[in-house]
Amino acid sequence: MQGHVLLVDDEPALITVLQPVLKAAGCTVTVATDGNAAISGVIAHDPDVVLLDLGLPDMDGKEVIRVIRESSQVPIIVISARHQEAEKIAALDEGADDYVNKPFEIGELMARIRVAVRRATSQPANAAIFEGGPLRIDFAKREVELMGEPIKLSPKEYMLLHALARNVGQVVTHKRLLAAGWGNSTADLQYLRVYMGLLRQKLEENPSEPELIVTEPGLGYRLIVRDAG
Repeated sequence: MQGHVLLVDDEPALITVLQPVLKAAGCTVTVATDGNAAISGVIAHDPDVVLLDLGLPDMDGKEVIRVIRESSQVPIIVISARHQEAEKIAALDEGADDYVNKPFEIGELMARIRVAVRRATSQPANAAIFEGGPLRIDFAKREVELMGEPIKLSPKEYMLLHALARNVGQVVTHKRLLAAGWGNSTADLQYLRVYMGLLRQKLEENPSEPELIVTEPGLGYRLIVRDAG
């Protein structure tokens, strides 16, 4: 794995552990220990991914995400000891791509980094065609294929799948999905659960054990595609 990682954390022990691991994986690493340095680092270095702690000495990490998103779509993975669902949802709604709880397994974090970088570099956000694993979506024609076979979706099913595909590999919160499907982020969450169940019936080999549209408990859903082979 290659790429430039901006590591934003004020814990010397974590930096001491994580920096050499990232370098051993082939990454260039820049360290920032507060929010202002993180924002400046994105501008100065144009990293491939940002690893961001929420508990920074000069500002909350969610504010850092908000500022970065004003000018950059760099993948942001939050690494934080704040385990409350409300904190995770707020960070994801501000524009974070993923959230990993401290303490974490190094292997899991590296896998999340690979997914984020691959997503950012493989398909532009405004691409007309989405292709991943068994799924193909023609956004211009609003056509969906699974294993080469056309799949008929209702308008709401399509809008929900569209939102997941535009953010493949990352958590899409309930709030964002409700806004995509109903134009109202405060709509009844039960509507979303029903339509996600319908989508799974059409797209999953085993809807009761979904592998394509995965639930992130308390947060939202994640589209996961794995290429054959």
